[in-house]
Amino acid sequence: MSHSNHNATAQDTSQTHLKRALGVPSLVFFGLVYMVPLTVFTTYGIVTQVTGGRVPAAYVITLLAMVFTARSYAKMAAAMPFAGSAYTYTQKSFGAGIGFVAGWALLLDYLFLPMINYLVIGIYLSAAFPMIPAWVFVVSAIVLVTILNVIGIVSVARANIVIIAAQAIFIVVFAALGIASFTGSGSVDLTAPFTGDGSAPGFYNVMAGAAILCLSFLGFDAVSTLSEEAKDAKRAVPRAIVIATVTGGLIYIVLSYLAQLVYPSNQFADVDSGALDVMAAAGGEFLTAFFTAAYVAGACGSALTSQASVSRILFAMGRDGVLPKSYFGRLSPRFHTPTIATLTVGGVSLLALAVDLAFISEMVSFGALIAFSAVNLSVIKHFIIDEKNRGSRAVLSSIILPGIGFCLTLWLWTSLSPRTLLIGAIWLVLGVGYLAFVTRGFRKPTPMLDLAD
Repeated sequence: MSHSNHNATAQDTSQTHLKRALGVPSLVFFGLVYMVPLTVFTTYGIVTQVTGGRVPAAYVITLLAMVFTARSYAKMAAAMPFAGSAYTYTQKSFGAGIGFVAGWALLLDYLFLPMINYLVIGIYLSAAFPMIPAWVFVVSAIVLVTILNVIGIVSVARANIVIIAAQAIFIVVFAALGIASFTGSGSVDLTAPFTGDGSAPGFYNVMAGAAILCLSFLGFDAVSTLSEEAKDAKRAVPRAIVIATVTGGLIYIVLSYLAQLVYPSNQFADVDSGALDVMAAAGGEFLTAFFTAAYVAGACGSALTSQASVSRILFAMGRDGVLPKSYFGRLSPRFHTPTIATLTVGGVSLLALAVDLAFISEMVSFGALIAFSAVNLSVIKHFIIDEKNRGSRAVLSSIILPGIGFCLTLWLWTSLSPRTLLIGAIWLVLGVGYLAFVTRGFRKPTPMLDLAD
C-alpha cells in the first residue's frame, strides 16, 4: 500500500479503531488494579455478617468458579481478539440477539462498578474527615476520574503502577502487624475463618457470601475489553486474564483470612466500613490512616479503569449501531478516546449519591454472573459446534471445563438475594424492550459487530 493511500485509510479508521500499546505486564496490572487487591475490604463487613465469619471460605468457592470462567474468557479472547468482551463472544457464538442480552447484563455490571468505587471513597474519606459530607468526596472523585479518562489510556496505565505499589506496601505492613497482634493475644483459633462463629451456620450462607464476592473478580473480564489496545492480543490477553484471576484470588483469600484472625467478630461500628474495625485492631490509628490512604487510592484506580472499560464497551456497541452510533460510536479526534461514552458513565455514576453499598455490590455480581455464564457456554458453542473440534482433548477443553464453569456461575447466581434477582430481571426486560425498539419489533436484524480489524 502506498504511503498516501495508507494515510487516507488511517484517517478513515482513526475514528473507530483504538491504539495498540499494551503488553502482558500492563494488562495484568490493569486487571489487578481493576480488581483492586484491597477490594477484599469493600464488602468485608457485609460478607462477614452474611457468612457468619467465613469470608475466606466464601472466597475459595468464588475463586474456583472464576478460574474455570477465566479460562473460558482466555480461550475466547484468543479466538476473537476484539474490544467488547462477553458481548462480542456471545454475539459471535449465539447470534446478535443473545449477544445483545449478554452485553446488556454486562452493562449493568460496568455502570455500577465505578459507582461502588465512588461510594466507598465517600464512605472512607468521610469516616476520616467527619466534618466534610460524603457527597463532596463522591462528586470530586467522579469529576477527576472522568477528566483523566478523556485524556487517554496511557495516563491510566501510568497511574496504575503507583497505585498497585502503594497497595503492595500496605498489604505487607498489614500482614506483619496483623500476625503480631493475634500471635501476641494468646489463644487463637486458626480454623475459625473457615468454620465460622456460629451466627450464620450452614453452607447456603457461605454460597450467598460467595455470590456477592464475584464483583471482586471483574478484573480479568476487564482485561478482555482492552484486546484492541494490546500489542499481541491473541497471546497477551489470554495469559493476562488467567494470571490476574489467580493472583487476585489468592491475595483475597490470604487477606480475608488474616483479617478474621485479627478481628474475630461480626459486630462493626458501621458494617459498610467494617474494615476500619479490623485495621484498628491490627495496628491502631497508624494502620487505619495508612489503610484509608491506600484503599482510597485503589478505589480511584479502579474507578479509572472501570470507567475506561465501560466507555469502551459503550463505544463497541455504538460503533455497531446497537446503541446510537452518532452518540456512542465516535472517538475524540484529539485524544483517540470514546469521550462521549466516558462523560455518560460519569453522569450515571452520580447515582452513587442515592444507593447503598450492599445493593450495588449484589447488582454488580448479578450482571457479572450472567455474562460469565454466557462466556462459558460460548466456548462450547464456538469450539465444538461451530469449529467442529473433536477428540478427547476437545471434549475436556471445550465441553467439560467450560461446563463446570457454567454450573458454578449459575449456582452462585441463584444464591443472590431475591431483591437483587427482581431488579436484575427488570433490567433484562428493559434490555429486551430496547432491542425490540431498535429492531422495530424484531422485524429488522439486530445490528452485528463488525469484527474486521
